[in-house]
Amino acid sequence: SLRGSWRLRSGNGSVSLRAEVPGCVHTALLCRGLIQDPYYRFNDVMYRWISLDNWTYSRTFKTPFDVRKWQKVNLVFEGVDTVAQILLNNVTLGRTDNMFSRYSFDITSMIQEVNFVEVRFLSAVSYAAEQSRCHKAHSIPPACPPPVQKGECHVNFIRKEQCSFSWDWGPSFPTQGIWKDVRIEAYNHYHLIYFSITPSFVKSAQQWYLEVESIFDVVSSKPIAGLVTVNIPKLQTQQMFSVKLPPGEGSIVLLVNINKSAAVEAWWPNGHGRQTGYNMTTTFMMEAGCQIEKFSKVYFRTVELVQEPIPGSPGLSFYFRINGLPIFIKGSNWIPADSFQDRVTYDTLRLLLKSAADANMNALRVWGGGVYEQDEFYDICDEIGIMIWQDFMFACALYPTNHDYLESVRAEVSHQVRRLKSHPSIILWSGNNENEAAIASNWFSIPYPDIGPYVKDYVTLYVKTIREIVLSEDKSRPFVASSPTNGLESVKEGWLSRDPYDTHYGDTHFYDYTSDCWNWTVYPKTRFASEYGFQSWPSFSTIEKVSSPEDWSYTSNFSLHRQHHEGGNIQMLQEIGRHFKLPQSPDPVKQFKDMIYLTQVMQAQCTKTETEFYRFSQSEIINGEGHTMGALYWQLNDIWQAPSWASLEYGGKWKLLHYFAQNFFAPLLPVAYEDKGMLHIYGVSDLHEDHKLTLRVVVHAWSSLEPVCTLAKEGVTVKAQSAVPIYKESINDLLERCRNCTRKSCIITFCLMGEDGLRSPTNHYFLSSLKDAVGLEKTQLSASISQQDDIYIFVLQTTAIAPFVTLDVGSIKGRFSDNGFLMTEKKKIVVFYPWEATSIEELESSLILTSLLDVV
Repeated sequence: SLRGSWRLRSGNGSVSLRAEVPGCVHTALLCRGLIQDPYYRFNDVMYRWISLDNWTYSRTFKTPFDVRKWQKVNLVFEGVDTVAQILLNNVTLGRTDNMFSRYSFDITSMIQEVNFVEVRFLSAVSYAAEQSRCHKAHSIPPACPPPVQKGECHVNFIRKEQCSFSWDWGPSFPTQGIWKDVRIEAYNHYHLIYFSITPSFVKSAQQWYLEVESIFDVVSSKPIAGLVTVNIPKLQTQQMFSVKLPPGEGSIVLLVNINKSAAVEAWWPNGHGRQTGYNMTTTFMMEAGCQIEKFSKVYFRTVELVQEPIPGSPGLSFYFRINGLPIFIKGSNWIPADSFQDRVTYDTLRLLLKSAADANMNALRVWGGGVYEQDEFYDICDEIGIMIWQDFMFACALYPTNHDYLESVRAEVSHQVRRLKSHPSIILWSGNNENEAAIASNWFSIPYPDIGPYVKDYVTLYVKTIREIVLSEDKSRPFVASSPTNGLESVKEGWLSRDPYDTHYGDTHFYDYTSDCWNWTVYPKTRFASEYGFQSWPSFSTIEKVSSPEDWSYTSNFSLHRQHHEGGNIQMLQEIGRHFKLPQSPDPVKQFKDMIYLTQVMQAQCTKTETEFYRFSQSEIINGEGHTMGALYWQLNDIWQAPSWASLEYGGKWKLLHYFAQNFFAPLLPVAYEDKGMLHIYGVSDLHEDHKLTLRVVVHAWSSLEPVCTLAKEGVTVKAQSAVPIYKESINDLLERCRNCTRKSCIITFCLMGEDGLRSPTNHYFLSSLKDAVGLEKTQLSASISQQDDIYIFVLQTTAIAPFVTLDVGSIKGRFSDNGFLMTEKKKIVVFYPWEATSIEELESSLILTSLLDVV
């Protein structure tokens, strides 16, 4: 491996320093103290010069073996970001122009005992501009991002992480560097380049098969014969194959039959079963006496994307069947965890993915404007049962289709599919993010007579190039060309449907910042909601690290600078103002903290309303719409400390939305909505069995901790994996029964309980805006903290009903068992799970308790 210390110098040599590989220029400069934290205040703009310069990485290395003994020696880069010239001993080996490809250079004839390797980077910004200028055919929009994003132009002309040129939730840091492993490989006879395993189940034979594919480089001039043994001890499966490898690069595919008498445990998504994997050893014994042993984990699962007619509805269904079972997809969208990929460690990924699973998610969409994630990301998803909708890295733009560009994309796609297809977590390949919609809705104002070439480019890139490769490399999972898409209907319309947002087909993306988000009727009753959401600000403790006191107001230059979505800060205020009183504190910092709190309350409440709407729509068709089978809100994680749609802040801290997600994605949940004065409650279940339960409805007056009235409805059947109506009453009748209640003075809470300790979270329904609530009084909230093994118990007490009670322990890393809740009882116990060592004293001194009436 050539990991470790390299030299790094700027274009004119004025800056020269030691730099770690894998790494990038920004983190190297930061590490040596030559720049501040790039995320601090306005540094994203201050440090533009770094991306505009051309940097060179170099090092010398001794060859640790006798070069004459090896038939072939390669210099292999797992990832180069992005445009570079590679030299060994002052001879150019080749060039790189794609961050997502693997590059291997044959250095057999030029490697010496001591070598000098150089990687000369070209600024991604200038390269992209140059490519755009040289593109003589039709223009490829968009040229530049909106000014509010403070980004760089022509990102669609470079095969690099698209959001590194800026996005509406992220800064512009077009990095340069060797971002993955780099090594020297030497071998005789033959070498294994890719190895993958994909399972399939043949119904007629009731048997599992594995397709084991190995891609080799054979250096001898004649074919090499030998034996391959595949062994899975736990499944009493061992098979031997005679193989012959022809010279050059080639692949062998072996079909392994799994012993029928072995009980194969399937891999299930989180919440639906275990993630059983089996150890498998593959041994290659070739005649040249050279043996390779490959250890892998193999998982068994099937996936189908079901698109078929639905009785009583136009259009087609759009849902996933895993191991033959329809699964409601619950989760979010994943973006890169940092602008500087070398800072994304295994621990970073584990923390964020575990937080997704802990919030009852079973899926994430790896969004097409970031990167194909590192191997560890998919390993963790395999292990904890998070299904992945995997986009290819094209987003919100049109792209060129000249010969060189397509060649580069071909190499990228076949490398990524070969690298990733063994992961059971990946359940879908998707060609791009929103590019079908961009053409259909004409985002870029292309005159109608000129649209032809763009349609042709679209089909060339996603269908004739990407789809062809995916189908030839991986038949084990479905492919869609875009998201949102109408699926088979888009295919029928020549891959570009007139309206990719049609609720009767495929998946939809939906954003609306002007309507009242508490009103469920504004949401599309779609087959599958793959993007939707609302912004909020991250906690004060997260913002504090990258700002100074003069920044701590909602209207400061800093607050404007961090908001990359046009009008975003004002939209949040308007959405809050519908249901809450806006903060008026004379103390600007207190007012800022109150605003942050309210944006998080609003985001959580809005996303809850929308997600619950999607969940209760899964089993019904109304006016031809419904059978919603997926809810992936935008977005899971943050790339820096800024207002965004995320539910996890940069650093992993849970926003209120993430705590709400834990409840609105619960496997068993009662959901209420109002329609024409009637209150409807649905029982939503992801459980595999029907359950007879009791629905408990409690009406509280805001002014008292004693319930006004309680109703228990017994023998309520909640069907397995469905959403069924379980209660209906006019709100007027309900309030009349609970004397002394009006819409403004009372609130409804409800939960489902079973005999065997089965219990849903307690849900609530607001009968009016909280700014109009009558009888709410400021409460005395207190907490006492004790320790039990490695967790902390917070006992909360209140003197009055308290909405949106929030515990915040600042920068202490960890999460609570519940947060942002409605407190209707005197006492509540909340558990704190620390992610690093802490103490009762630290927690006590950091704890801030807030509820709605603390906002003044």
